[in-house]
Amino acid sequence: MKTWMIRAGEDGYLFDEFNEKNLIGIGWNEVGDLKNLTVESSIEEKVRMLYPDYKEGKIISTKSQLKKFVLDFSLNDYVITYNPNSRIYLFGKITGDYQFIKNGINDYYHNRKVEWIKTIGRDRLLPSTKNTLGSSLTIFELTEEIQNEFLNLDIANVSTANTSNNLDDSEELQIIKEDFELKAHEFIKDRISKISWEEMQELVAGLLKAMGYKARVSKKGPDRGRDIIASPDGLGLEEPRIVVEVKHRTTSMGVTEVRSFLGGLREKDRGIFVSTSGFTKETKYEAERSVIPCTLVDLDHLVELIIDNYDNFDPYSRSILPLKKLYWPQN
Repeated sequence: MKTWMIRAGEDGYLFDEFNEKNLIGIGWNEVGDLKNLTVESSIEEKVRMLYPDYKEGKIISTKSQLKKFVLDFSLNDYVITYNPNSRIYLFGKITGDYQFIKNGINDYYHNRKVEWIKTIGRDRLLPSTKNTLGSSLTIFELTEEIQNEFLNLDIANVSTANTSNNLDDSEELQIIKEDFELKAHEFIKDRISKISWEEMQELVAGLLKAMGYKARVSKKGPDRGRDIIASPDGLGLEEPRIVVEVKHRTTSMGVTEVRSFLGGLREKDRGIFVSTSGFTKETKYEAERSVIPCTLVDLDHLVELIIDNYDNFDPYSRSILPLKKLYWPQN
């Protein structure tokens, strides 16, 4: 038997109806009764026709949610829903086939009957389970481990937290935090990879400004390896004078281009070579043995620098790469 998480509307506003009426449901009422649709493609066709303003990602997501509810849910599957206000989960079993009714759950016409077995407070769950259940999807399948956790929790002993795993909560939360940070890092890289070369230059210049330098992007045309010039005074007269080359492409940077960049630097210059596609081993060696100090910045390093200095970014630089700060509980 599978176990499914289903949202009771935005902020759980239908939680009490789910509970009192022994029903679960989802919206997208405009698609009508899907009882006779037995293939996923038919659902997608309806979504595309009825929601022409939906972007491709939302079309696929909506189709997936409807498909799960109509085709994938089975009798005797377990189901979980959540009330974020009371921080209570309902755990039950699906007892009815899919039906499309207008007098079941308010606003949600796609319904299934359920039998609720128990309520579980969020504080009693393992951190890893809380993390999984925190997904924003309307419907998603849960693991057998989470199923067993809900089945084994004693509803009578509501004050006892689950202590069945070997990791201390703080240790497990740290693992989850690191996972979030890794995902955020990769999504930022995805976003940077999509911006233009011109925007990339402005972004790197904005980073240098956030680090306390005055930076100027070179005008279009032959720049002899000088996409950006930065210095404390903005004129290049006060040391250090930083010369930056920016390459924004999909192939790793070869040694010839870095060697050419280093050859154009003056004795007291400091070089930064930014390549969003990374550097070959030979290129790294070339920079390490250079008499003039030169830092190679790949995409991972660039993201780290941006995160560390983003609070000091000017509005224009933020507009190129809009980021939102997320807060995490401190141990």
